[in-house]
Amino acid sequence: MTVTTNPEIQALQGILQASLTYFEKTTSVLTEEHSSIRPNDGALTAAQQIAHVARTVDWFMDGAFRSKDGFDMDFEAFEKEAMTFTSVDAAKAMVRDSYATAAALLAEQSTENLDSSLPEGPVMGGLPRKTVVSGIQEHTAHHRGALSVYARLAGATPPMPYM
Repeated sequence: MTVTTNPEIQALQGILQASLTYFEKTTSVLTEEHSSIRPNDGALTAAQQIAHVARTVDWFMDGAFRSKDGFDMDFEAFEKEAMTFTSVDAAKAMVRDSYATAAALLAEQSTENLDSSLPEGPVMGGLPRKTVVSGIQEHTAHHRGALSVYARLAGATPPMPYM
C-alpha cells in the first residue's frame, strides 16, 4: 500500500484494506475448479462475480478521481465485460490489483479533493468524493455474501471473515 502521512487517507486506506481482507478470507475456499460454479443458469459464475468486484472498485475510483464526467453509466458494457472472465485465480489477482490501485490513488489526493463533491447524478451525486470508499466497502460486502453462497453450493464452508 502506498504510504501517506495524512491520517484521513490512512483511515480510508484502512477501510479498503479491511474490505479486501474480509473478501479474500471469504473467497479463500473458492479455487480454480470453482470458476464456473453458479447458482442458476442466469447468474454470474464465481469467476465473473469476483472479477465484477475488481472492476467495480476501479469504476468507483475512476468516477470519483479520474473522470471529469463522473461515473460511467454504461452498465451493459460493464456486464458484457464481466461475462468474459473464466478464472477464479485471475479474478482474485485482479481484485488485489484493483484495491492496491485504489489505495495508491487515494494517497495522491489532497484533503480538498477528497472533500469536494462528486458530480450530480444518480450515483452518490453531490456527496464528498471520499464517500466512494464506503461504496466500495458495501458493494464488496454484498458480493462477499453472494460468493459465500457459491462456496456452500460447491460443498465448501467459507471461514468467518472477521477472525
